[in-house]
Amino acid sequence: MGYARFMNRKALIFASIVTISLAIYAYWEEGSGHLISMTIGLAAGVVLYNASFGFTAGWRNMVLNRRGRGLRAQMLLLGIVILVAYPVLATGSFMGQDVRGTILPLGLASAFGAFVFGVGMQLGSGCASGTLFTVGGGSTRMIVVLAFFIGGSVWATAHWDFWAALPRTNSGTSLIRTFGAPGAVAMMLGLFAAIWATSVWLEKSHHGNLERGHGNSVWSIWTGAVLLAAVTLAFLLITGRPWGITYGFAVWGAQAVDSLGADPLTWTYWSGWRSGHVEGGPLSSRTNASNVGIILGALIAACVAGRFAPKWQLSGRDLMTAIIGGLLMGYGARLAYGCNIGAYLGGLTSGSLHGVWWLIWGFAGSFLGTRLRVWLGVDTDPIARTGPARI
Repeated sequence: MGYARFMNRKALIFASIVTISLAIYAYWEEGSGHLISMTIGLAAGVVLYNASFGFTAGWRNMVLNRRGRGLRAQMLLLGIVILVAYPVLATGSFMGQDVRGTILPLGLASAFGAFVFGVGMQLGSGCASGTLFTVGGGSTRMIVVLAFFIGGSVWATAHWDFWAALPRTNSGTSLIRTFGAPGAVAMMLGLFAAIWATSVWLEKSHHGNLERGHGNSVWSIWTGAVLLAAVTLAFLLITGRPWGITYGFAVWGAQAVDSLGADPLTWTYWSGWRSGHVEGGPLSSRTNASNVGIILGALIAACVAGRFAPKWQLSGRDLMTAIIGGLLMGYGARLAYGCNIGAYLGGLTSGSLHGVWWLIWGFAGSFLGTRLRVWLGVDTDPIARTGPARI
């Protein structure tokens, strides 16, 4: 116990020094916008770690264990966000700050990408935000996932011409423009309520009750949902854009490829405004500034909680699923306009139909990924073993 306290104290000092140093660097080299993004990312990392808030486990528990608490927490998060975001997006500004959502088309590439991402997040045991906060929390396996997530992201950009040529709608659909902010809010709250009610029915049908408590996390998942809604709104209202994560991974990947002698700037994806991010430093994109913040926020939270304890031994199966999961998530996220945060949460925050599109295909891929975990022996199947309960 004494060694654990010593290790956490040293790690906290290290994390604090790195955080302050990178904050100074972000402001000095990139400007106040990057410092703000990093600061919001720090808050996100603290919330994600303390509440163990992940989209991956919530979806898997619903499919595998018929426990829907995690899924319902996501609906609470989304409900809070849209109640604030949609009226603001309808006006286009907040306290003098231009605020715009991300409205993107529906297509074969985005459907395939979301499906592939869904498979990958179950094999990798974490989505993009989950990968970042567990890396910060000391998971050595998730460092492998992150490395291959970055690799898969830049790999997809090399094939951009092929995927961009596949059929898709000509433009995105804004629910706010189509139905007005009140209509869009009512429509989305109805969808979230239906998902909530379905999860309650399935859970009670199998178990006869709803799951209580908050497991091993420091905070309850409900506290996490409320605070994560605040973080999501902070990104939107302060930076003027929805929260995103995986574009930053693609930037890091392109910078790595460029340093190895390749020339990603000749690829279609990196032409135009994106080229500046490749040519810049590690925090050239505001997305990367917030990503670093998430990792450091989670690291600080883990140290404060006395839980920072990296485990260096990984089995062959751990490595295999980490590599495959990371590659699939990285590749899929680029095609699908992002991950659970950028496309699912960000799309629905924006009132864009592509957020619902991502949810459908991402959940389908997650379902397959959950079954693959059982097949690989990562999980057992309690539903098949016990059968449904009668109530």
